[in-house]
Amino acid sequence: MKSSPSALIHKFLAWLLKLLLPLGFWGIGALALIDSATIPVPIDALLIAYVVHDHPKAFLFVLLAAAGSAIGSLVPFYVGRAGGELFLLKRINRKRYEQLRDRFERQEFLAIMIPAMLPPPTPIKLFEFAAGVFEMRTATFFLAIFLGKFLRFGAEAAITILYGPQIIDTAGNMIHEHTGYVIGIGGLLLLLVGFWIVRKLFDRRKGDRFPVEENAAVEPVVNELND
Repeated sequence: MKSSPSALIHKFLAWLLKLLLPLGFWGIGALALIDSATIPVPIDALLIAYVVHDHPKAFLFVLLAAAGSAIGSLVPFYVGRAGGELFLLKRINRKRYEQLRDRFERQEFLAIMIPAMLPPPTPIKLFEFAAGVFEMRTATFFLAIFLGKFLRFGAEAAITILYGPQIIDTAGNMIHEHTGYVIGIGGLLLLLVGFWIVRKLFDRRKGDRFPVEENAAVEPVVNELND
């Protein structure tokens, strides 16, 4: 007899919690760091499992998960800071780049905090990368991610304490019963996000070049003159 998706998820979470048992309450922080920095893990479901097993430490779990997630998010942030500008300048001109940067800088804190509050499949790493590209202050970025994740994880912990883990099962069953609608809506949202990203990155428009673009254009001419 085949196991239902819900049963498989429960088995996986039980195995993961057992694996993290030696780390104690630090385990949720370590998982949140890994989730933000590299490999995606079901951090929301794991946080709920931690809260279910130990209600009195719910605030500590939320705090550690938010802190671990904020620390891990520094990886895509610094990747964007190190080479993201060159990546964008190969796809958009100076005018377009400055427009994107100006829009981001007007509400940079909210531009990071709000996506951090949203559950998967929000492409949060894209926003973290952009924050690095547009040279957002590290302390401000860290605080925005921390607050967004703290509010998100805090809401999940509060709902779990108030209504119990059965609320999660109910939500899972509803999703399972309406899989077609969920996939359709999720797919549409992903397409819209993908279209927006492609449009922003590949919408070439006429404008002045950055110094790096000017150097790339002048270098072949200089080489020919030297030859």
